[in-house]
Amino acid sequence: MKVTLPGLRAVDHEFTVPLDHADPDGPTITVFAREIADPARADLPWALFLQGGPGGRSPRPTGPAHFAHIMKTHRVLLLDQRGTGRSTPVVAPASPGEPEDLAAYLTHFRADAIVADCEHIRASLGVDQWETWGQSYGGFVTLTYLSQAPSALRACHITGGLPGLDATADDVYTRTYARVRDKVTRYYQRFPGDAEKVRRIAAHLDESEVLLPDGDRLTSRRFGTLGMGLGTRDGAASLHWLLDDAWAGGRLSDAFLYEVMTATGFVGNPLYAVLHEAIYAQGAATSWAAARVMPEDFAAPEMLTGEMIYPWMFDEIRSLRPFKEAAERLAAHSGWPALYDPVRLAANQVPVAAAVYHDDMYVDAALSLETAGRVANTRAWVTNEFEHDGFRVAADRVVPRLMDMIAGRC
Repeated sequence: MKVTLPGLRAVDHEFTVPLDHADPDGPTITVFAREIADPARADLPWALFLQGGPGGRSPRPTGPAHFAHIMKTHRVLLLDQRGTGRSTPVVAPASPGEPEDLAAYLTHFRADAIVADCEHIRASLGVDQWETWGQSYGGFVTLTYLSQAPSALRACHITGGLPGLDATADDVYTRTYARVRDKVTRYYQRFPGDAEKVRRIAAHLDESEVLLPDGDRLTSRRFGTLGMGLGTRDGAASLHWLLDDAWAGGRLSDAFLYEVMTATGFVGNPLYAVLHEAIYAQGAATSWAAARVMPEDFAAPEMLTGEMIYPWMFDEIRSLRPFKEAAERLAAHSGWPALYDPVRLAANQVPVAAAVYHDDMYVDAALSLETAGRVANTRAWVTNEFEHDGFRVAADRVVPRLMDMIAGRC
């Protein structure tokens, strides 16, 4: 299907790929991608956009927006990574089934499988080489791509997504808690009255049964996961105004409960929760790392949490309950293959430009810079001008800077 929007031509593509690329004659799934280009220049070289996540679909274009600068020199392929968007979705099973079967199925949705899909798509489109743009988790996928098929890549651009090459889930979450603590502290410094608001709501949830519109009980620990938004440009202000309107008389308002349900429910994106720790696993089980390494001070009602995933979520959140037993099996799974090849990356010849956000709550800047030093031909731009979402909110500054770095202009 072709669609023309102001300043943009969009073409939809669907590809049939093996569920397990090691078993090409086995079950298949569909992967969807949307090509966007300047209508007057639709034959430009290809750039592949790798979305953040895990479990996030590609952006839906309403116009050139933050792809405008890339589209000056490239046509862009927006990939709905397997299991997301219009690709064959990962949905709650219609019947309980065997949890080991679901867990085995879900092991095929990490970065290594996404890269194999990209190679299948590249061959199907007849593309010799393409450039990549990886946002957040898309940067993780990029490093796997450089490890597995570097000859397919002309240049790689990464925004807020250089992973630790051999960091375990324990390492990652230990660092993440420190950054979340800092964000929460800054949040309460900016909005001094909000700590008491959070404590009041948490106490009310502990003392009363409060139901969300979908029937889930809102617990204080689920309420605390609203801290996840503090790592974005508007996250602190958005949370402040949500709390400002929380009460309607002596009860929590319907509008507040609806917004909390939407923000914490994983509706349409269970992969984010199910695979969040697995994206760090290489040869060992994660064993619910975020829960195991949680510092004692995070038990305080006003200490919000970030993007950590906990076992209790698969009991308390409607969209995740069908995945509970499979998630337990994935947390115990120790057969995860390596995602990165440090030897190959140390000899990398593909130009890589990476924006590293100094105050990033989700991806540790120190680990990112360590990786930049271990991947040959990589240049890092460290900035505190943006939060983790710099590509989304300031593409007019971030994109040209990375392009200039690749071209050697800065």
